[in-house]
Amino acid sequence: MKKLPLVVGACVAGYLATVFIVDRFDDRLSRQHLASAELKGLDNLTTEAFKVLNGNGCQYCHTRNSELPFYANLPVAKQVMAKDIEMAQRQFNIESLLANVQQGQAVSEVDLAKLESVMQDNAMPPNLYLSMHWRSRLSDAEKGVLLDWVKAERLKQHPDGIVDGTFKFEPVQPITTTFPVNAGKVALGERLYHDTRLSGDDSVSCASCHALDKGGVDRLEVSVGVGGSKGPINAPTVYNAAFNIHQFWDGRAADLQTQAGGPPMNPLEMASTSWQQIVGKLAQDGPLSAEFAALYPDGITAKNITDAIAEFEKTLVTPNSRFDLFLKGDANALSSVEKEGYELFKATKCATCHVGEAMGGQSFELMGVKGDYFAARGNVSEVDHGRYNVTKEPNDMHRFKVPTLRNVALTGPYFHDASAKTLEEAVDKMAEYQVGVKLSKDEVGKIVAFLNTLNGQYQGKTLQ
Repeated sequence: MKKLPLVVGACVAGYLATVFIVDRFDDRLSRQHLASAELKGLDNLTTEAFKVLNGNGCQYCHTRNSELPFYANLPVAKQVMAKDIEMAQRQFNIESLLANVQQGQAVSEVDLAKLESVMQDNAMPPNLYLSMHWRSRLSDAEKGVLLDWVKAERLKQHPDGIVDGTFKFEPVQPITTTFPVNAGKVALGERLYHDTRLSGDDSVSCASCHALDKGGVDRLEVSVGVGGSKGPINAPTVYNAAFNIHQFWDGRAADLQTQAGGPPMNPLEMASTSWQQIVGKLAQDGPLSAEFAALYPDGITAKNITDAIAEFEKTLVTPNSRFDLFLKGDANALSSVEKEGYELFKATKCATCHVGEAMGGQSFELMGVKGDYFAARGNVSEVDHGRYNVTKEPNDMHRFKVPTLRNVALTGPYFHDASAKTLEEAVDKMAEYQVGVKLSKDEVGKIVAFLNTLNGQYQGKTLQ
């Protein structure tokens, strides 16, 4: 018993010595990061926010290949840190955020929402990490700097005077963007979008799977192509696709034009054998050929066909939903239940990824953050690999482009695998697997009531 105080004292001394060494390491690394950063020309708030992000150890877990403290190589600690870093990378990599700040570019609205969320919940840095990194505990002043910066960044990205003052700092904004287009190409693109000659047997058009009178989808689990062939994945909506950072669930197309070139050559979709086949059929149409010649000096080509379709798809934006009117100041646009649903939508962290005007489309997120969705569902196939199929990055396994929630009440079944047949089921599963909460039937109902207010207008008419 006489030795117990000595043992305890030795352990405490060893712990404090380790904390001191780690603190010196943290300080050195933070100074290195700041010394190498380009902060000239940034406003004071942005500069202070950048210093907070660099001075509190965020880069250890939320960037790739960061130098780690010495204990990261010790048994047990090594395994724990490796797991934490892997999960942190899959949930929130801040490299692009830091780079955009230094370059004076707009920061992703998803990154802003994630940062705001963890500050509001006091979720970062985690307590286990703070046990070794005392200086990393965020003060109230530092949290305030980050939260104020998030608000300031949001104001930079949306026009002033549109949203009611109550909602000007919200992660979700009304649709106000219109994409510049060439009217002649839009008209041509609309015709091509509905033209079955883009398919091998003249039976399928773009509109077959992305019907404008069905919310921009076909409302099937998987789309049906030429000869009754079925694809492996649920068709995403074409409405508001112009807001997406990439196209398709896995983001394999960088833009609308690249996306438009995919289905015609896909044997399970439109099944044309070549672009020469399509061009040959269209060239027999005299008026269409003349229209191409008036808009494109080289006439009918694969590039010009997809360019015109993309130009048309830029116009498939659906503003003026009841929710948009509510954000703009019409308090009577939503019922009390729908308003409660919006508050639950935010409280349940849905607005962390479903952000901005399109309420989605800005990031690729892990399907199953708080639970193994695919283990529970079973029958995992290659299409379930998501973004990994494009990048081959391990952290992109099971990661998918976040879909827009605009007009979501019209676009069931839901998810890339169409596993959620109703909006209620989709909300319930998202809360369980993405947030780790079990919503009551009443809470699900209120969120669904809110989601039903997101039907916007196309060509002046609300989508039904």
